[in-house]
Amino acid sequence: MPEGHVIHRLARQIDRTFGGRPVGVTSPQGRFAVEAAALDGATLSGAQAWGKNLLLDFDAPGPHLVHIHLGLIGKFAVGPSVPVTGQVRLRLSDAAHVADLRGPQTCDLVDEDRWRQVVDALGPDPIRPDADPALAWQKVHRSSKSIAELLMDQRIFAGVGNIYRAEVLFRHRIDPGTPGRDLKASTFSAIWDDLVLLMADGVDAGRIDTVRAEHTPEAMGRPPRVDAHGGEVYVYRREGQPCLVCGTPVQRRNLAGRHLFWCPRCQRRHH
Repeated sequence: MPEGHVIHRLARQIDRTFGGRPVGVTSPQGRFAVEAAALDGATLSGAQAWGKNLLLDFDAPGPHLVHIHLGLIGKFAVGPSVPVTGQVRLRLSDAAHVADLRGPQTCDLVDEDRWRQVVDALGPDPIRPDADPALAWQKVHRSSKSIAELLMDQRIFAGVGNIYRAEVLFRHRIDPGTPGRDLKASTFSAIWDDLVLLMADGVDAGRIDTVRAEHTPEAMGRPPRVDAHGGEVYVYRREGQPCLVCGTPVQRRNLAGRHLFWCPRCQRRHH
């Protein structure tokens, strides 16, 4: 499932390509045909992301917001105008470009009240300038669940996924099993501030890089990482490989249905 930086980058791309202009809206697959017809030819006022949720705002009467969640297999690709191929749930188009949505978990035409319900169920998004980290802290410091579990809870940290979870805990030397209630407020703030920087960089770069300057391939004289899931990282998908800091083999275990990666030597902090 794409992490939040991917959805923010997609919102930016859609906004730059179609924002402020009339847009063709169709559903070649047919499963969104009635809703698409109500929006076809309307101006796209803008696109925005909140965590892993994408919102398209059209200047049209009645419900005019399209709520999209890509889920595990969804794709939304923006590019030059080409004929439709495959099962396209939603197509945005102008004379030169198309944006094709395939396989989303959610593609709904909603009103402002319904979108507010979606947002109210989400935690603050580190990428958004209006995020309030105090809302996340209120839930973290009262919880007996591990910080590794809490970071993946979209009701607490909207947009944080498995890669950012593993990497931010490593960067702050936190044992993933540490209960949220045991974290100091200063540690939480450091984690949040780091997520803000790392995820914003991910939006700009289109990939996840989390290693500090002294641990880059150039600085260490090592080959660059080759992995479709991201760029240079400390522990994610590096099970059995030596930690870039201490050389201890990176470990992996299952936690709440997802793989968790960590260094047992570097990550010993519990507060």
